[in-house]
Amino acid sequence: MNQPALTTTARTILRIITGFLFTAHGWQKFTEFTIAGTQAAFAQMGVPAANLVAPVVATLELVGGIALILGVLTRVFAALLAVNMLGALFLVHTPAGIFAATGGYELVLILAAAALAVALVGAGKVSVDKALFGRTGSRLSVLA
Repeated sequence: MNQPALTTTARTILRIITGFLFTAHGWQKFTEFTIAGTQAAFAQMGVPAANLVAPVVATLELVGGIALILGVLTRVFAALLAVNMLGALFLVHTPAGIFAATGGYELVLILAAAALAVALVGAGKVSVDKALFGRTGSRLSVLA
């Protein structure tokens, strides 16, 4: 069994699927809900500064999700997305309990965990980060 190949595969799958889900949620905030609708929903949910936060969150999810798919500045975007989901968990979803069907936190918790895992392990071999920053001895190799 080739453990490095399995690790590369697992890391790539986690990064791409997590990125896809964040991209979908960001796209949804722009196109289906609209930014104005997202601002109104955030305000109704009690999110502070909803008019400012909604477009920032929508942009982070869309751009950050695409960045994860490609493996560009992966650790940075993954950490920001994890913080985003923890904010959603504590500001909105915790009072509703665990299950997403009742507005609970199960989805935001797993997205936070996945994003945090990607932030901790990095983009891996199959990524733009590896191509740009993966040279041995590079000061920026921590990004790879």
